[in-house]
Amino acid sequence: MNINKNEIESNQSGQSPFVQTFFHGTRADLMIGDLIKIGFSSNYGQNRETKYVYLTATLDAAIWGAELALGEGRERIYLVEPTGPIEDDPNLTDKKFPGNLTMSYRSIYPLKVVGEISIWQSHSPEQVKAMKDALAKLKDQGIEAIED
Repeated sequence: MNINKNEIESNQSGQSPFVQTFFHGTRADLMIGDLIKIGFSSNYGQNRETKYVYLTATLDAAIWGAELALGEGRERIYLVEPTGPIEDDPNLTDKKFPGNLTMSYRSIYPLKVVGEISIWQSHSPEQVKAMKDALAKLKDQGIEAIED
């Protein structure tokens, strides 16, 4: 599914008081107005240069993003606004799960930080360890968390 920025904006034109909220989980320290762009080191996998920026419409997926991100910084969840078209994230859709249950997307266009979620509930330490163990097992099998 591709969603165009103009479609998002047209939904904000007063037809509904509700607009789609998107999140980005990370350990990066960002400010409102900052752009999350491609071309930087990835939060995941081999820490290679990113070809896409990732976002989700579910808080749970963003929490996982923050908890699994590489680095030493504090886990953060930002409210983001896409600046261009977005598409389903193939790393979490159809190849691994039918449909797009996590409502996870990616884009080659920057994401604009429009806010930060300051209070959210982490997964239990046991859940995080189980997920990290599962990802390590996949990595040992040559399967990376992020495939371009």
